[in-house]
Amino acid sequence: MDMDLDKIQRLLEIVADSGMAEVKVEEGDFKLTVRATARPEAAPASAPVMMAAPPAMPAPPPAAPLAPPAPPAAAPPAEPGQGEGESLVLAPIVGTFYEAPSPDSDPFIKVGDRVEVGQTLCIIEAMKLMNEIQAEEAGTVTQILARNAEPVEYDQPLFVVEK
Repeated sequence: MDMDLDKIQRLLEIVADSGMAEVKVEEGDFKLTVRATARPEAAPASAPVMMAAPPAMPAPPPAAPLAPPAPPAAAPPAEPGQGEGESLVLAPIVGTFYEAPSPDSDPFIKVGDRVEVGQTLCIIEAMKLMNEIQAEEAGTVTQILARNAEPVEYDQPLFVVEK
């Protein structure tokens, strides 16, 4: 194997952090495909899968997609935050949602709180990194759609903010 395990681990981290669905790498005779797939609720929301073709074998022919992502039309028509003057705060990454900086701290925000641009709304933990999610618009929080310490997906609605 030409590619060392440190390089493979780093590639897995990059794919997980970036939210990419698939990456293919060829280095000499070594071929590696990394795909992010959904996991059961008890495990992290996505995990990379490694597949390496032996150097002597040609790459398998492309297969039909296993499970295409749900089309945008599959979203419920009465999605919160679609009302006039409301906006959704979406998860920018896949990870675990935390409403407070630590388990014994008060939440960053509560329903009814007024938020300003740049104010921290929550933390999403991804790959053991704590990412502060900040308000991009000022307004009043009318709904908190995510639950503390539960996984969130990319673009999942987290909050409804009334402008």
